[in-house]
Amino acid sequence: MSITKNLQDIQSQLPKNVTLVAVSKTKPVSDIMQAYQSGQRIFGENKIQDMVEKFDEMPKDIQWHMIGHVQRNKVKYMAHFVRLIHGVENFKTLKEIDKQAAKHNRIIDCLLQIKIASEDSKFGMTANEASEILQSKEFSELKNVNVIGVMGMATFTDNEEQIRSEFNLLKSTFNDLKLYNQKLTTISMGMSGDYKLAIDCGSTMVRVGSSIFGVRNQ
Repeated sequence: MSITKNLQDIQSQLPKNVTLVAVSKTKPVSDIMQAYQSGQRIFGENKIQDMVEKFDEMPKDIQWHMIGHVQRNKVKYMAHFVRLIHGVENFKTLKEIDKQAAKHNRIIDCLLQIKIASEDSKFGMTANEASEILQSKEFSELKNVNVIGVMGMATFTDNEEQIRSEFNLLKSTFNDLKLYNQKLTTISMGMSGDYKLAIDCGSTMVRVGSSIFGVRNQ
């Protein structure tokens, strides 16, 4: 299995407006470096500690995305370098990111995680909660976070119609939120198994791991 070939295959299928996040969680630096040497610069991790270790070891022109559940007490460890935080699921987390970003004189891009799946195990806020945040006075006072869009995870199922309807829900939520905030540009949805469907439904950012690096060891 060639990481380079996998990457080229996927990139050749992506429309110009879709950003590829290579999900490098649980993968060794040697694997990630192969992808880096093939031109990939955006990598996603789901544990802050792992991301910090890889950031320290790897080239500094990499954009690191935090794609997992964000624990507020760990935001400070990534605030000096993280490029985009996908999984912001409430205002308290946004406030903490703002506070830690200010210490490093940075503005950190964030996505609001919207719960579109039917499973209880998935994190996220409702569309109403997201619109309340974007219209709130408290949000307007945050100077070191920049909400650029939404992220969602579909139900883990083989039912393509269900996945499609969940992706469509995220797209329509994005369209509604854009009425309050013209700066929104990003819809992060779609992973190795369903990214083509996600792109059909309007995704602008896909998170692909196993199709690049092979099936991951838990």
